[in-house]
Amino acid sequence: MFLRWQQWNRRARFVLWVIAIIGVAAALPLGAVRMEMEKSSKQVEYVFDYRDIIEVAEKQARPQSFMTEKLAMLKESGITTMAVYESSLKELQLSGRLTYYSSRDAAMLQGKFEAPGQNFTYILFNGPKEEEMIGPILRKAFDLAEAPYSDWSFGGRNGIVVEIPIADAVMKTLDFDPMSLQMIHDAGLGILPRLSDRVKPYDQSATDALLATLKGYGVNRVLFDGDTVKGASDQAMDNSLDKFGELLNKYDMGVAVIENLKKPQEGINKLAYITNYNAVRLYSLSEQDGMTMTTSAISDRFLLAAKDRNIRMFFINGLVESSTEKAKVVHSLDRLAEAMSAEDGVVTKLSKEGFTPGTPKPFDYEQPSWNKPVRAVVAAGAVALITLLVGAFIPGVYIPVFAIGLVGSAGLYKLNSSIMEQGLALGAAIAAPTLALVWVMNRIYSRTVGDRRVIGGPAWSVGRSQQGQQGQTTHQPGAVYENGNRMKWLFPALSTGRRFGLALNWFIVATLITLMAVPIVFGLLNNITYNLKLEQFRGVGLLHLAPIALVAIYVFLYNSQITVGRLKSLLSKPITLTWIILAAVIGIIGYYYLSRTGNSGQVSSIELVIRRFLESSFGVRPRFKEFLLAHPLLLLGLFLSLRYRAAWLLIIIGSIGQLSMVDTFAHLHTPLYISIIRVILGLGAGAIIGCILIVAWQLLEGVLRKWAPAIVRKFVE
Repeated sequence: MFLRWQQWNRRARFVLWVIAIIGVAAALPLGAVRMEMEKSSKQVEYVFDYRDIIEVAEKQARPQSFMTEKLAMLKESGITTMAVYESSLKELQLSGRLTYYSSRDAAMLQGKFEAPGQNFTYILFNGPKEEEMIGPILRKAFDLAEAPYSDWSFGGRNGIVVEIPIADAVMKTLDFDPMSLQMIHDAGLGILPRLSDRVKPYDQSATDALLATLKGYGVNRVLFDGDTVKGASDQAMDNSLDKFGELLNKYDMGVAVIENLKKPQEGINKLAYITNYNAVRLYSLSEQDGMTMTTSAISDRFLLAAKDRNIRMFFINGLVESSTEKAKVVHSLDRLAEAMSAEDGVVTKLSKEGFTPGTPKPFDYEQPSWNKPVRAVVAAGAVALITLLVGAFIPGVYIPVFAIGLVGSAGLYKLNSSIMEQGLALGAAIAAPTLALVWVMNRIYSRTVGDRRVIGGPAWSVGRSQQGQQGQTTHQPGAVYENGNRMKWLFPALSTGRRFGLALNWFIVATLITLMAVPIVFGLLNNITYNLKLEQFRGVGLLHLAPIALVAIYVFLYNSQITVGRLKSLLSKPITLTWIILAAVIGIIGYYYLSRTGNSGQVSSIELVIRRFLESSFGVRPRFKEFLLAHPLLLLGLFLSLRYRAAWLLIIIGSIGQLSMVDTFAHLHTPLYISIIRVILGLGAGAIIGCILIVAWQLLEGVLRKWAPAIVRKFVE
């Protein structure tokens, strides 16, 4: 019965590889659909923060003429849209619409004594037009806040007195300044309104009227200000978010999704769903970056965002500050206009790459009717890969693990399809690179020390000490002996050409096995929510570590006779300089690896130069940890592993490159063709550097054998 089970298990292993390959093939059409979707939106919109212009203008001698001049300058430079916020008393005063006073200041203005026990807010409009257009939005806000007010005038100007302190009055959120909207519209610029959820309770009729007004100015997309989108706070009680989404659909307005927020704005995912994903991603250039970055650096950053991260809106912030060195107030408006319009500026550089200024359209993400059944096949392929990984470490369990995987996945799909798809994608992403290097290690074992053993199973026959007929132990050169057994550190030499051919062949096959995970990942996670980064692939951090750990376990526990006694003996040995150096090398490599993981890694100035060179030369930058570290060391390790046992450590390090290739495609907001080019470039450059390392090793080894034979003999024996 046991033998029959083993036979079934071996056949199951073959069937699982077939299912995995079928799953990979099924995912390829889904990749083609995604690539077509990513081509459906190429126009980009350049948005400037209108409030920043107001703040800069307020510090000028003639604010209104300065505003008019700079609006024309920014439009000429390529800015297409102004972002406007819901108003406040402070912003209206900066814009020259009104002036507000405390009770004390108002009394001093009128030459009177301050009324005792009174702390009101006094407001004067700057003219009849301001009174006509701004007065209604003030009264509406104070009515909503139930703040009493009355008419007031002074010096021929009309106003109102609000019976609340200035500290409260300036906190009230007002409707958009109609005079600013008209000025921007007359300047030939578009408007991007920034709506907040600060006006409560949510009022559907008032919001309807607001959106109707904004539509009259040509608004086709809204951006949100604050941590929540409009209507999110009252959703539980009033379904206000659903109602607001209906209004956006009524006026054919989409939403903008801000990139790299610490926490996504509450309600943005649901609102995007309600609007049928009429959404585009927005990148914001900070005030400080706009003041300090060069034109080339800004244009490179914008191009990278548009090309690599599907950004279609660019939000530019201005800055005004006092310069002690120049003894005057300086601002960034002029340098930002130069960065936009220069010969190597943003507009020119992005236009050359096909990203022309205009109104960005949402991606056309409609899925074909065969999408769901094909993804089911892909899911089965993912379960097969995960099962193969489990079977590589626990023999004899292919059939039950695969059955449990299928049933469990089906059940989880009913509960939460997103978690099921992400779980299978993560499992496949970990399994494929691990299986690739397990396959490599098995090839190495078969050519050096024999077939591998199973943890807890019998020791290998090859690798034990040779015993003659009289039971005497015969020691072999190049071996370390302990308790009558030996562990080879140096294997019989193959020719250099043969070793290089095997290493290159294994590198290619391992890469192909690793890349089986790629279609599985983008096939299972083939959803517009990932492209817009409304939903993220969870568990990527585990992907960065799990294959390395699993490969290390396989190398150290599946290749030699490691026992509890030997492990205790190893731990009790004194720490030598060699161990310290080895630990330092591993620590440096580990630190570098972790520093390269994620978006917060440190980048040196030299690397920035190399990055720009690669971007300008190839259009896409391969990952440094792949082509400069992992791929070359893996190829070198495969070459050396046929001669030196210690070289197996390089294969563990090389697993970084294999998992990194899969991780590249886990960045689902990056266009698929960019990821493909990045991986191919990394493989090509890494293989070339690896070949150079092999040649360098051969030269070094030849020099040592010729000029230091005693050292080489001592190392070998």
